[in-house]
Amino acid sequence: MHAHGGERVRARSLGVVVGALPTGPLNAITDVPGVLVGHTTVDDGADLHTGVTAIVPESLAGGGLPAAVHTGNGYGKLVGSTQVDELGVLESPVVLTATLSVFRAADAVLTYLMGRRPDGVSFNPLVGETNDGFLSDIRRRPVTERHVLDALEGATGGLPAEGCVGAGTGTTALGFKAGIGTSSRRVTVGGGAAAGGTEVTVGALAQANFGGLLTVRGVPVPVEEVVPGARRPEPPGNSCMIVVATDAPLDARRLGRLARRAVFAMGRVGASYAQGSGDYAIAFSTAPPGAPAVPDPALDPLFAAVMDAVEEALLNSLFMATTTTGFAGRTAHAVPYDRRYLG
Repeated sequence: MHAHGGERVRARSLGVVVGALPTGPLNAITDVPGVLVGHTTVDDGADLHTGVTAIVPESLAGGGLPAAVHTGNGYGKLVGSTQVDELGVLESPVVLTATLSVFRAADAVLTYLMGRRPDGVSFNPLVGETNDGFLSDIRRRPVTERHVLDALEGATGGLPAEGCVGAGTGTTALGFKAGIGTSSRRVTVGGGAAAGGTEVTVGALAQANFGGLLTVRGVPVPVEEVVPGARRPEPPGNSCMIVVATDAPLDARRLGRLARRAVFAMGRVGASYAQGSGDYAIAFSTAPPGAPAVPDPALDPLFAAVMDAVEEALLNSLFMATTTTGFAGRTAHAVPYDRRYLG
């Protein structure tokens, strides 16, 4: 049973609601003020299904932002991560693409950064990847500097496109076609509003390309059972990139704690955390400099927000994706909207 005559819809439109916390107005990472998203899709309808997704914090123009990277499993290429670990600072937009395009993409981000700082002599592009080689001829390395610059310069607010778009064009996860997904949560930190607490937003965006058994609110959804005759995709590399943004005032250490929860949330949807899976989370704060950091005992609402937003972002990455046949005639099937599993 497909919703709206085959139109793909987000998890909430199917009655799949993750947790009790309220979402932001768009239920997207762009609910965090000043966070923009841009996509460039490279899809020739045959052997190429790939692209670029850029997460661009507008406040980077004023300098670096507090940030952290958590490596759940380091079988991947996350260019620039060691400097973020060392300094706790994000100096560039976060760009996601395919494994063998990550190096050209990093060079393109360098072009972008140099254009904004004509006197700069050191830059730290942060560029991650997942391996879309199951559906795309990854060795062709089709992503160009122009594709990356278009994603960066075209980044906007509003609801980002999800599913088979940008860096998610050729990805698969949990036995199905996946892609890009996003979600957000609103929480109060520092006590309730009556006690002078502050309402903040946590947003997540995921590039889903990992193995395991899809699990929706505790219910297993095996592709072999719900898509008759389907073969489970076995990508050459299973990975997941998760970007978490918040306007809560947090330093790099506390953001590292949020990033860990983002990787933990993959387990809720059935991730196998395989040996060959590059599972990474990047968390950054757009709060104005000088604001006192949320104290550790008050982080629980933010932890809950991250877990729920990432879980829903991963489900959206699957539910919004469409069945795709690509390189070597391989097919990855969309999750069917079957109420026995999803309702």
